[in-house]
Amino acid sequence: MCLALPMQVIRMEGTTALCQGQNGVERVDTMLTGALEPGQWILSFLGAAREVIDAERAAQVGDALAVLQSILDGHGSAADTDTLINSHFADLVGREPQLPAFLRPATSHGSDQ
Repeated sequence: MCLALPMQVIRMEGTTALCQGQNGVERVDTMLTGALEPGQWILSFLGAAREVIDAERAAQVGDALAVLQSILDGHGSAADTDTLINSHFADLVGREPQLPAFLRPATSHGSDQ
């Protein structure tokens, strides 16, 4: 599983942005997103900005990551863990994982291949 971290842009420096995230200040490659404005939020993975997001989405991702860390650290009972998972990952509970559209097999249109 890949996890992108929400980060807020401090300033651009050429094709990289100086960003603040939960692990401190990092330099992030912006070749995939293009130039960013101070204050914008991004999802960063492996040192690269992958997506520009809004502050609400950044907070959702940050909360979900905090819940995962809490579970990994062994805080709370099994009932607490279930409650946290159900509240922060409601969109994933009770359904099968789905591939993003670009990874799904192409459908044939009218052919019997």
